[in-house]
Amino acid sequence: MTTPANKPTLTVFTPLEELSYEQARAELVEIVRILELGQMSLDESLHYWERGEELAKHCENYLAGATTRIETVLKTQDNSNDEVSLD
Repeated sequence: MTTPANKPTLTVFTPLEELSYEQARAELVEIVRILELGQMSLDESLHYWERGEELAKHCENYLAGATTRIETVLKTQDNSNDEVSLD
């Protein structure tokens, strides 16, 4: 698709906050696949690369949050076990 000035129209992506981890990861995998084909203009490639970086950071943040949640639950369980008396 082109604009009247004959410039390609760049893809508009779904906002990150609307994507689940699985959706963001799937989109990232697809972007890598598209970039590896090497059939886009430099502007399009940069647009996709920037989106890929955003998706990667989004996924990393999601996983970091999940890790924190798990560690919190495990710590709470450990503290509960420490408080139990075996008398």
